[in-house]
Amino acid sequence: MPAPISERKLANAIRVLSFDAVQKANSGHPGAPMGMADIAEVLWRKFLKHNPADPNWHNRDRFVLSNGHGSMLIYSLLHLSGYDVSVDDLKGFRQLHSKTPGHPEYGYTPGVETTTGPLGQGIANAVGFAIAEKTLAAQFNRDGHNIVDHHTYAFLGDGCLMEGISHEVCSLAGTLGLGKLVFFYDDNGISIDGNVEGWFTDDTEARFESYGWQVIKVDGHDTDAITQATEQAIAETAKPSLIICKTTIGAGSPNKQGLAASHGAPLGDDEIALTRDALSWKHAPFELDDEIYEAWDAKAKGDVQQKNWDAEFEAYKKPIQSLQQNYHVV
Repeated sequence: MPAPISERKLANAIRVLSFDAVQKANSGHPGAPMGMADIAEVLWRKFLKHNPADPNWHNRDRFVLSNGHGSMLIYSLLHLSGYDVSVDDLKGFRQLHSKTPGHPEYGYTPGVETTTGPLGQGIANAVGFAIAEKTLAAQFNRDGHNIVDHHTYAFLGDGCLMEGISHEVCSLAGTLGLGKLVFFYDDNGISIDGNVEGWFTDDTEARFESYGWQVIKVDGHDTDAITQATEQAIAETAKPSLIICKTTIGAGSPNKQGLAASHGAPLGDDEIALTRDALSWKHAPFELDDEIYEAWDAKAKGDVQQKNWDAEFEAYKKPIQSLQQNYHVV
């Protein structure tokens, strides 16, 4: 029996699709998708509750990419997981009328929950989603019938946390005790202008603790540590959680990782060839092994999760007719 495919190889699929698409478009941001690939692999394959066949399933977890310039991250995830985002869609990255615009746009791409791009705005959207979940759960859940029961996850970067809106909404999230809100902070120390130490020296851990958040610090390339941190965040139901992930922007690129050069420009053909060698990636652009697709495919798991919820909702409907009617109105 063949050995199971490694998590690193599954994460590398995100890296390769991302830099291939940016290179083809001759525009985009490969650094964040490459740096957050390990975090994304853990969250989407082990924890995220979703059904690619029904992106609007009511009780799905919500995922927000606040650092929306790294949009090839979410497009790669949607493609790999089985959403209606094809290889041709990835090849059309940043092209007019494509399903994969430069920043995620609600209504253009199945699985994109909200439009992001202005840094910090996705943080506010995610807090709003978590408030909605908590409000609806209080209104409609009854003993033995938790029909509203999902988490909101968001990825964010240094630029998101520099924005004033992040202070306001994160303070509110702590005050409201949004225990089903989990943020993953891409702490790579690099922005488009270089090392952020010249203009961003906040003690982010202390800042969020002062808001009333649980704060966990991990190596953003250690999948076991990321898994444990995510489990710890989910277990904390009275507070929102911030997982500070120390990462390397452009991880995998021999000459551009850790540098602003990987932030907002294509790696270039020569560097991509070197990166493929460094990742032991032998395939042509946009080509993946069948075993990678099989390991990533979330359709079967999502179908089971949604059918279980459908059965729960049927049981809920019978004794609580008025509430279920109001639920559908909402």
